[in-house]
Amino acid sequence: MVSFEMNERKKIGLGLTGFGVCISLLGIIMLFDKGLIAIGNILFVSGVTVTIGLKSTVQFFMKRSNFKGTVSFGIGFFFVIIGWPIIGMIVETYGFVVLFSGFWPTLAVFLQKVPVIGWLFQQPFIRSFFDRYRGKRVPV
Repeated sequence: MVSFEMNERKKIGLGLTGFGVCISLLGIIMLFDKGLIAIGNILFVSGVTVTIGLKSTVQFFMKRSNFKGTVSFGIGFFFVIIGWPIIGMIVETYGFVVLFSGFWPTLAVFLQKVPVIGWLFQQPFIRSFFDRYRGKRVPV
């Protein structure tokens, strides 16, 4: 079994990623405040970079299979910066789903083991949905 070593750099990276997601959600709650959404995006990308390293981040975003997601995320970020946060968030969300689609099986296994909501994710209809994607490999 592979152990996940949590050093200080990874803790900082996960913190930056979490703050980025929270600030982006706060920007959405504040009626698509473009400043908060832009800061959240910057924190998210910098958190991913600090967590997995610069080389791995560049390889992940420049992979041929992730090209559509990378371009969509970048165009969405550009739309947020120029003042069209709703369109930007829609395009970014599409890019995020395409980029991180390989992580959904790992997330599904994690959610099924969480004590309170794990029961919901173990119901037959939801479990059959997750079982379709379980055999795929995580991209990093």
